[in-house]
Amino acid sequence: MAEPVLRLEAVTRSYNIGQPSEIEILHAIDLRLDPGEFLALMGPSGSGKSTLLNLVGLLDRPTSGEIWINGTATTHLDDAELTRLRGHTIGFVFQEHHLISAFSAIENVMMPMVVDHSFETAEIRARASELLARVGLTKVANHAAMAMSGGEQQRVAIARALAMAPDLVLADEPTGNLDSKSADSAFELMREVNRDSGTSFLIVTHNLELAQRCDRIIDMIDGRLVG
Repeated sequence: MAEPVLRLEAVTRSYNIGQPSEIEILHAIDLRLDPGEFLALMGPSGSGKSTLLNLVGLLDRPTSGEIWINGTATTHLDDAELTRLRGHTIGFVFQEHHLISAFSAIENVMMPMVVDHSFETAEIRARASELLARVGLTKVANHAAMAMSGGEQQRVAIARALAMAPDLVLADEPTGNLDSKSADSAFELMREVNRDSGTSFLIVTHNLELAQRCDRIIDMIDGRLVG
């Protein structure tokens, strides 16, 4: 069996540790995501979905338990090692696209590669152009992000998430601010990337219709995974 892209074992996350107000948000989370899998995570607001996504994205550390990314145990990595692993393995797509509004579409897609310092300048622009073509935005590559529609901005955000060729993309309500047509288009784009490149996706969504088009659905209730 192939090494999972993501594996969580008995992961917990608590806040105000050692204080009378200590509270455990996530309770003994076990999760496995295989290469090429497209997984939907659902659950009511306040159930712990965002906390879990922050842990999986290596933006926060668990209180206990272990998280493996491509077989690498992450708990004891230092901040620099976590940053490097995150930058080369995980892409992010958010409900708010978080584009740099004054930058063009292609400049936004180039940013992760520029920050990484491991690409030649010509290679960066060529890859960004290729990714924008993949999401159908070649004609507006040099347009300012702030001048684009919500659907176009989310397509730029998806292209940016793929800039470092990650094995895993985390998408937090990626269609939440889009109309139904744009939401369907953005979802199908991610599904197409998943099918064509084998990139694994973990998508947090409240949209049951979209979730039912994923490979698997898991629900989070009161900090526990069910289903």
